[in-house]
Amino acid sequence: MSREDPHDLLAMVFARPREALAAARALLADGSGPYESSIARQALGILHREFGDLEAAIGELRHAVRLARRSGSADRETDVLATLGIALLQSGRTRAGLSALDQAATRADGTTRARVLFRRAGARWILGRHGQALDDLRDAVPALLAARDTVWAARALTLRGHVQLALGAVRPADADFRTAQDMLGPTRQEHDSAVAVQNRGVAAFRTGDLPAALALLDDAEQRFRSLGTPMFDLVVDRCAVLLAAGLARDALEHADGGLRLLARLRGQATRRAELLLIAARAALQSGDPATAGERAGEARRLFARQHRAWWSEHARLIVLQAEHATPDVPARRTALGEARRLAARLAGLGSPEVWQAHLLAGRIALALGRAGVAERHLARAADVRHRGPATSRAGGWLAEALRAEAAGDPRRLLHACRAGLALIEEHRLTFGSSELHALATAQGAELVTLAQRHLLREGRPRRLLAWTERWRATSLAVPAVSPPEDGELLARLAALRQAEHLLAQARQDGAASAAALERDRSRLESRVRSATLHTKGRLRGGRERRDRDDDRTGRLLDALGGGRLAELVAVDGTLHVLLCGDGTVRRHTAGPMDRAVAEVEFARSRLRRLAYERDPDQGELHDLGARLERAVLGPVAGLLGEEAPLVVVPPSTLHTTPWGLLPSLRRRPFTVAPSAGAWLRARSTPRPDGGRIVLVRGPGVAHADREVREIARLYAQADRDASLLEAGRATAPAVLAAIDGSLLAHLAAHGTFRADSPLFSSLHLDDGPLTGYDLERLRRAPHHLVLSSCDSGQMAAVGADELLGLATALLRLGTAGIVASVVPVNDETAVPVMLGLHDGLRRGLGLAEALCRARGDDVSFIAIGAG
Repeated sequence: MSREDPHDLLAMVFARPREALAAARALLADGSGPYESSIARQALGILHREFGDLEAAIGELRHAVRLARRSGSADRETDVLATLGIALLQSGRTRAGLSALDQAATRADGTTRARVLFRRAGARWILGRHGQALDDLRDAVPALLAARDTVWAARALTLRGHVQLALGAVRPADADFRTAQDMLGPTRQEHDSAVAVQNRGVAAFRTGDLPAALALLDDAEQRFRSLGTPMFDLVVDRCAVLLAAGLARDALEHADGGLRLLARLRGQATRRAELLLIAARAALQSGDPATAGERAGEARRLFARQHRAWWSEHARLIVLQAEHATPDVPARRTALGEARRLAARLAGLGSPEVWQAHLLAGRIALALGRAGVAERHLARAADVRHRGPATSRAGGWLAEALRAEAAGDPRRLLHACRAGLALIEEHRLTFGSSELHALATAQGAELVTLAQRHLLREGRPRRLLAWTERWRATSLAVPAVSPPEDGELLARLAALRQAEHLLAQARQDGAASAAALERDRSRLESRVRSATLHTKGRLRGGRERRDRDDDRTGRLLDALGGGRLAELVAVDGTLHVLLCGDGTVRRHTAGPMDRAVAEVEFARSRLRRLAYERDPDQGELHDLGARLERAVLGPVAGLLGEEAPLVVVPPSTLHTTPWGLLPSLRRRPFTVAPSAGAWLRARSTPRPDGGRIVLVRGPGVAHADREVREIARLYAQADRDASLLEAGRATAPAVLAAIDGSLLAHLAAHGTFRADSPLFSSLHLDDGPLTGYDLERLRRAPHHLVLSSCDSGQMAAVGADELLGLATALLRLGTAGIVASVVPVNDETAVPVMLGLHDGLRRGLGLAEALCRARGDDVSFIAIGAG
């Protein structure tokens, strides 16, 4: 800081906050006069206000006002008074804060007045008074530009961009953000430059480019972290992007983390209310209406005390949405009136989310049998289908579908469902991440259910099959986008393997370092996942041509030949089975979906115990399987024919079913597929040239040495070489290089399924875990893959009806078929099953047929994909 100009201290506050703190304290320690001391106190107040204790900030700023008054400088006093006004408002003392800002605006002139108007505009934006904020900025921006006050003019343009975003004007907002960033480029204002990157992320989000938004917000976070300046509005922005990407749980955890940090720092009450609001949105989207209502209610009370009507009404919207989403709570007549009044208030405030209030009012009116009222509100909500971002337009098509259903107009209903799903599909194609592809389908779930419900009533099983397939395991139909060849990402994946290896050793030894290694692993996982979320999709030129429903179903029936396909469909809590074969599709009712889920969990729990018994009771296994079969297949079990091959296509929530336990499948070749479309694609996957076979033995697997060596001997007897990786050579890079483009890969390694983050599910190799993220980097997937470890075929149900796990990573890349387990495996009894499987494969049998002949009494392994 220049001793000649103490004002440099204020310029330093955001650029170099640590230096500013030291300089302010030094200036006060020097015994400077009231003018200079007021600057030092103001700097300390800003630092506390933005990055620390808000009450301490107000104390420092009140002191600064008194010092400025003593100095006799009216200009100095009005500047500090405006800073104090913002701090008071952020503490929840809205009237006092606005009063201070009004006084400062009245007393100031020239450039100081323009800076005060900018601050008052910021206060009005916080309060949701967008028109008044723009009025102040109309005076402030030209004055600051004319005065060549670069930093403050850039800040004012940034604020104007945020106000315009709140009003739905995305393009003008983006233009303001870009201009502000260009202006800040030559300056040393690192904090403001980081804010500019953050704002570009917000603009990218509003234009629908979520991978770019996530990358920019991550960049901004790194910049703020290097400056030591926590930014709570960045937390809010990131949560909004995570919600749009379908990462609701991540958003809720992020918001809760921000709330905890804010409480420790005794930070701004205004920020607390905003964080509570975004946490409420995240809880609602993640299926937790009770938490959503609780958080939104607290936010609304805070907003009301802060006189922030715009924000308060948005919190009220979530309170009502949460109440309506709560299971087994009948719609209240009073709730309809509240929703209708809320829609009117949001319209008066110019909120872009007014359509959500109309949609809510329409839903409540339908539940109460008020058809006329429902029609009026749903029509208003449906207007948004022609404007705004893809996700909002899809919401408009949902409103239109509800209107059509209420009016009994099936053609209009199916058209609305089709148009809404097409928009969501277009939105999904911007993602390169398989996780985001899967999660983004959740918004289309209700559209699909509306169509399924109609087709079920109409008795149209062929069209019901086509509509179910339209939104089942769709992420596998999108061509995989490999993450860019990023040396840093590869290094992080290697570091993650090393951290996992060290952590396992520390736990085994009972070392005190285990806790620190756990934190290192979590940090590395977060960075790996973030890098993949930034990957952009490959947008296709024009719209993808969609075959007619009859064409797709006809191709499926032709491909089945003499076999059968059973597609399980849950509609309104009832599980149906669409049995395909002999040129027809027939529907059968299996029973309640809740019962099927409960029986699957019961069977899995019993199998976990039986897996460790040398000779499990076959009578108990039969009874367990018969009970499970009644719940998931119902009468279809008796209609499958004599040992005809079968393809089972369950909903994602039933994919962990131990299908080999069912009596009707014990002696039948069968394969399990995420969707009928995925089965067709896998079936047509060409075999690679060369026919390379790779066998891998991971560490610590009992009987694995015998398993891989006897399999190698089988292929040697057929004059076919098999590459063997074991005894320290089975590292992740070596295994990935070996299996890339192979005909058949067999991995005998311990597996771990991660329900919390399915793509971190792994196989344990000599240098640590091989995860789904590693497998996604393959150029060509192995044609067939055998995983002889526990739970290696498990996948997590996400999105509308999607799956994530090791198997889906490979199926998306083009693996035709996988043999894996969905329950624990007895390592010793698995060996003869694996030998029998490979004996069948070397003799030319398909995966399902070879597994059927090798299975014996084993119920652990299934074939996934095409058999």
